[in-house]
Amino acid sequence: MNSQSMVHDLKTLVISFHPVVIIETIEEERVTGLVESVARELNLARFDWTITQGLKRSDKDLAIHGTADPIGVVRHIEDLTVDSIFFLKDFARHLTEDAVARKFREVAQKFSHSLSTIVITGHEINLPPEVEHKAVRYQLALPGKEELRKAVWPVIESLTSRQNVDFHMGTEDVDGLLGALSGMTLNQARQIVAYAALFDGKLTADDISRVTDRKAQVIRDGGLLEYFPVQDNGYQLGGFSRLKEWLQRASVGFTDKAREMNLQPPRGIFIVGVQGCGKSLAAKVIAREWKLPLLKLDAGRLFDKFIGESEKNFRKAISLAESMAPAVLWIDEIEKAMPRAGDTSGDGGVSRRLFGAFLTWLQEKTEPVFVVATANDLSHTPPELLRKGRFDEIFFVDLPAPEERRHIFEIHLGLRQQTATEFDIDLLVEKSDGFSGAEIEQAVVGGLYRALYVDRPFGTDFLVTELAETVPLSVSKLEDINRLRELARGRFVNVH
Repeated sequence: MNSQSMVHDLKTLVISFHPVVIIETIEEERVTGLVESVARELNLARFDWTITQGLKRSDKDLAIHGTADPIGVVRHIEDLTVDSIFFLKDFARHLTEDAVARKFREVAQKFSHSLSTIVITGHEINLPPEVEHKAVRYQLALPGKEELRKAVWPVIESLTSRQNVDFHMGTEDVDGLLGALSGMTLNQARQIVAYAALFDGKLTADDISRVTDRKAQVIRDGGLLEYFPVQDNGYQLGGFSRLKEWLQRASVGFTDKAREMNLQPPRGIFIVGVQGCGKSLAAKVIAREWKLPLLKLDAGRLFDKFIGESEKNFRKAISLAESMAPAVLWIDEIEKAMPRAGDTSGDGGVSRRLFGAFLTWLQEKTEPVFVVATANDLSHTPPELLRKGRFDEIFFVDLPAPEERRHIFEIHLGLRQQTATEFDIDLLVEKSDGFSGAEIEQAVVGGLYRALYVDRPFGTDFLVTELAETVPLSVSKLEDINRLRELARGRFVNVH
C-alpha cells in the first residue's frame, strides 16, 4: 500500500465520523506525516500530544498550559469548538485511570457527530472494553517503495558528503536496493543502508546482497518469520512432475499480459501428505523457480500466552509478507493453527479466530503473495480449508516411486561430492522401497559417517547397510499413511 492510499483510508475514517482511531506502531514519524496530510486535505486543525510536552497545535511553538496531565488534555479537547485531529502519543496506558477513561468516553461520544478525531499510537495498545467499542483500529502498512526512497536518499546524501562514502549506483541498482529494503520500517531501512555503506566506505550494487543479509537477520529477530532470499535459494526437488507442470502454467499469472487481461496472480496451493516426502522442499523450490523471496511462517509460533497476541502476530506476519510482494509465503504445518472440531481445550477461541482471519485474507488478498500451506495431518483439519476455491489446487504427496527414489539418491549423493554413476543405483532403489525422501537423505548421510569412521571408501555397501538398519515410516506408521491415502483418493492431485 502506498502513502496516498493510507491517506485516503484515514481520511475516509475521519469523514465517516469515527471519533477514535487506534494505530499500533513504533513508527510515529509515519503517523505524523499521515495525520498531517489528512488534516491538510480536510482543512482541519492538528494537535499533537505527549506527556512530556502537553498538547500543542501544529502551527504553534508552545504547548497549551495544563495539558501535560492526561485528564487535563481530555478536558481541553472537549472544550475546543474547532474541528481537529488530535494525535495523542502513548495515551492508551492512561485510559486505565477511571476518571480519564470516563471523560475520554464523553469526548468520543461528542466527536461521533463531528469531523474531530482522536488518533492514538503506541507499540502495544490494550484498551478497556468500554473505550474499545468507541474506537476503530487501523493497521499501518509497512512503507512502500517511494516511502523508502524518500527515507534513505537523505541518508545516502549525508554519507557521501560527510562520511566520504563512494556512491556508485545506477537507476536499476537503486531500484534493486529499494526492493531489498521492502518489509522494513523506515528506521530499519536507514540503519541497514548506513551499515552497508560504512562497512567498506562505498555503496554499490554489490551492497544489495549485504542489505538482504541484514534484512534476513532483522526478520529472524522478529521471531515470526524466517526469510530465504532469492539468491540463497539453491534447493533441488526430485520427482513432483505434476506439481512442476502446474507451477509452469501458474507462473504466467505474475506477468504483465495476465494483468492486462484482468487475471489475478495465483493465490496459493495446499500440499498435504506423508511426512518427510518433500512438502517443505517444494515450498522452497517454488520460490526458486519463480525467483521470488520466500517467507516461512511456523504456524506453531503464532500462539501466544497473552490474549490477543496471536491475532496480532498473524497480522504482523501478513503485513510483512504483503510489503515484500511478489513473494511466496510458506505456512508450515498449518494444522497446528487450525481449530479442531469438538475441541474444548479452551484457548479462548483464538484458533477459530485465526482460522477465520486466514480464510478471509486468502480469499480477499490483493497483493501477489503466493501461499504454500503444508500439512502432515488432516484428521482434525476443518473441512472449510479443503473446500475448492480456497486454494488454486490441493496436492497430495505420497512415498516416492522408484524413478523418484533414483533421482533423490542422485541429488543427495551429488550434494555430498559423490558421483552417482559409481553406485549401484538400481539396487539402492530396490532396497529403499517404502522410504521417504528424508529417510533416503539420512541413509546417505549415515553411510558417509560410517565410511569416514572405518576409514574406507564410500560405496553402495554402506548405503545398503544403512537402509537395512532403518525402519521407515511406511512400516512404523502404516495405518496413518493408509488413512491419509484414503482421504486423498479422488480429492487431491498427486504431485508425481
